[in-house]
Amino acid sequence: MFIEHISNAGALPALRAMISFAAERQKLIAHNIANFETPNFQPVDVSPQAFQAALADAIEQRRALNGGTHGAVSVGRGDEFEQGADGSLVLRPRTPMAGVLAHDRNSSDLERTMQSLVENAATFRVATDLYRARMGVMKKAIGERVG
Repeated sequence: MFIEHISNAGALPALRAMISFAAERQKLIAHNIANFETPNFQPVDVSPQAFQAALADAIEQRRALNGGTHGAVSVGRGDEFEQGADGSLVLRPRTPMAGVLAHDRNSSDLERTMQSLVENAATFRVATDLYRARMGVMKKAIGERVG
Protein backbone atom coordinates (compact mmCIF):
# COMPACT_ATOMS: atom_id res chain seq x y z
CA MET A 1 0.00 0.00 0.00
CA PHE A 2 2.85 2.38 0.81
CA ILE A 3 4.49 1.86 -2.61
CA GLU A 4 1.17 2.43 -4.39
CA HIS A 5 0.70 5.65 -2.43
CA ILE A 6 4.17 6.84 -3.44
CA SER A 7 3.76 5.85 -7.10
CA ASN A 8 0.48 7.81 -7.30
CA ALA A 9 1.83 10.94 -5.65
CA GLY A 10 2.34 14.31 -7.24
CA ALA A 11 2.67 14.50 -11.00
CA LEU A 12 3.59 10.83 -11.57
CA PRO A 13 0.10 9.61 -12.61
CA ALA A 14 -0.32 12.47 -15.10
CA LEU A 15 3.15 11.86 -16.52
CA ARG A 16 2.39 8.14 -16.92
CA ALA A 17 -0.81 9.00 -18.80
CA MET A 18 1.07 11.38 -21.12
CA ILE A 19 3.77 8.77 -21.75
CA SER A 20 1.15 6.14 -22.59
CA PHE A 21 -0.69 8.50 -24.94
CA ALA A 22 2.48 9.58 -26.75
CA ALA A 23 3.67 5.96 -27.10
CA GLU A 24 0.36 4.82 -28.60
CA ARG A 25 0.14 7.85 -30.87
CA GLN A 26 3.67 7.16 -32.11
CA LYS A 27 2.42 3.81 -33.43
CA LEU A 28 -0.34 5.58 -35.39
CA ILE A 29 2.06 8.09 -36.87
CA ALA A 30 4.53 5.34 -37.82
CA HIS A 31 1.67 3.47 -39.53
CA ASN A 32 0.79 6.61 -41.49
CA ILE A 33 4.42 7.02 -42.58
CA ALA A 34 4.76 3.36 -43.54
CA ASN A 35 1.69 3.63 -45.77
CA PHE A 36 2.58 7.00 -47.24
CA GLU A 37 2.63 5.72 -50.83
CA THR A 38 -0.15 3.14 -50.49
CA PRO A 39 -3.00 3.83 -52.92
CA ASN A 40 -6.35 4.67 -51.27
CA PHE A 41 -4.68 5.01 -47.86
CA GLN A 42 -6.38 7.51 -45.58
CA PRO A 43 -4.08 8.46 -42.69
CA VAL A 44 -5.69 8.87 -39.29
CA ASP A 45 -4.66 10.47 -36.04
CA VAL A 46 -6.03 11.25 -32.62
CA SER A 47 -6.39 14.69 -31.17
CA PRO A 48 -3.68 15.51 -28.62
CA GLN A 49 -5.76 18.50 -27.54
CA ALA A 50 -8.74 16.28 -26.65
CA PHE A 51 -6.52 13.98 -24.60
CA GLN A 52 -4.86 16.92 -22.86
CA ALA A 53 -8.28 18.37 -22.01
CA ALA A 54 -9.40 15.02 -20.56
CA LEU A 55 -6.16 14.77 -18.58
CA ALA A 56 -6.64 18.32 -17.23
CA ASP A 57 -10.19 17.39 -16.15
CA ALA A 58 -8.90 14.23 -14.45
CA ILE A 59 -6.27 16.25 -12.59
CA GLU A 60 -8.93 18.74 -11.45
CA GLN A 61 -11.10 15.86 -10.22
CA ARG A 62 -8.16 14.46 -8.26
CA ARG A 63 -7.52 17.88 -6.72
CA ALA A 64 -11.17 18.19 -5.71
CA LEU A 65 -11.16 14.75 -4.07
CA ASN A 66 -8.01 14.88 -1.98
CA GLY A 67 -6.17 18.10 -2.54
CA GLY A 68 -4.30 16.71 -5.53
CA THR A 69 -1.43 15.24 -3.55
CA HIS A 70 -2.01 11.57 -4.28
CA GLY A 71 -4.26 9.15 -6.09
CA ALA A 72 -4.58 7.80 -9.59
CA VAL A 73 -5.46 10.06 -12.51
CA SER A 74 -8.13 8.49 -14.69
CA VAL A 75 -8.77 10.10 -18.06
CA GLY A 76 -11.59 7.64 -18.59
CA ARG A 77 -13.01 7.47 -22.06
CA GLY A 78 -13.10 9.98 -24.87
CA ASP A 79 -14.14 9.82 -28.51
CA GLU A 80 -10.66 8.68 -29.56
CA PHE A 81 -9.20 7.02 -26.46
CA GLU A 82 -10.09 4.82 -23.53
CA GLN A 83 -8.12 4.14 -20.38
CA GLY A 84 -8.34 0.63 -18.99
CA ALA A 85 -8.57 -0.29 -15.32
CA ASP A 86 -4.85 -1.08 -15.34
CA GLY A 87 -4.02 2.38 -16.67
CA SER A 88 -3.33 1.20 -20.23
CA LEU A 89 -4.53 3.43 -23.01
CA VAL A 90 -6.27 2.31 -26.18
CA LEU A 91 -6.56 4.76 -29.05
CA ARG A 92 -9.40 4.72 -31.57
CA PRO A 93 -8.28 7.13 -34.28
CA ARG A 94 -11.08 9.02 -35.93
CA THR A 95 -9.45 12.26 -36.92
CA PRO A 96 -8.44 12.14 -40.57
CA MET A 97 -5.23 13.94 -41.27
CA ALA A 98 -5.71 16.83 -43.62
CA GLY A 99 -4.06 16.55 -46.98
CA VAL A 100 -4.56 16.97 -50.69
CA LEU A 101 -6.11 13.96 -52.38
CA ALA A 102 -3.59 12.67 -54.91
CA HIS A 103 -4.24 10.83 -58.16
CA ASP A 104 -3.92 7.47 -56.36
CA ARG A 105 -6.66 8.50 -53.85
CA ASN A 106 -4.06 8.85 -51.10
CA SER A 107 -4.37 11.97 -48.95
CA SER A 108 -1.12 11.63 -47.01
CA ASP A 109 0.78 14.81 -46.26
CA LEU A 110 4.33 13.80 -45.41
CA GLU A 111 5.38 17.20 -44.07
CA ARG A 112 2.42 17.38 -41.69
CA THR A 113 2.94 13.76 -40.64
CA MET A 114 6.61 14.40 -39.91
CA GLN A 115 5.66 17.49 -37.90
CA SER A 116 3.27 15.34 -35.85
CA LEU A 117 6.04 12.79 -35.37
CA VAL A 118 8.48 15.39 -34.04
CA GLU A 119 5.91 17.05 -31.77
CA ASN A 120 4.82 13.69 -30.37
CA ALA A 121 8.41 12.57 -29.81
CA ALA A 122 9.10 15.82 -27.95
CA THR A 123 6.05 15.27 -25.73
CA PHE A 124 7.23 11.74 -24.96
CA ARG A 125 10.75 12.92 -24.22
CA VAL A 126 9.68 15.70 -21.86
CA ALA A 127 7.26 13.43 -20.00
CA THR A 128 9.83 10.63 -19.61
CA ASP A 129 12.54 13.06 -18.51
CA LEU A 130 10.25 14.54 -15.85
CA TYR A 131 9.14 11.07 -14.75
CA ARG A 132 12.74 9.86 -14.50
CA ALA A 133 13.70 12.93 -12.45
CA ARG A 134 10.79 12.40 -10.04
CA MET A 135 11.66 8.74 -9.64
CA GLY A 136 15.31 9.67 -9.02
CA VAL A 137 14.29 11.99 -6.20
CA MET A 138 12.18 9.22 -4.65
CA LYS A 139 14.98 6.66 -4.94
CA LYS A 140 17.41 9.05 -3.32
CA ALA A 141 14.98 9.83 -0.49
CA ILE A 142 14.31 6.14 0.13
CA GLY A 143 18.03 5.34 -0.03
CA GLU A 144 18.94 8.01 2.47
CA ARG A 145 16.19 6.94 4.84
CA VAL A 146 17.33 3.31 4.82
CA GLY A 147 21.05 4.10 5.06
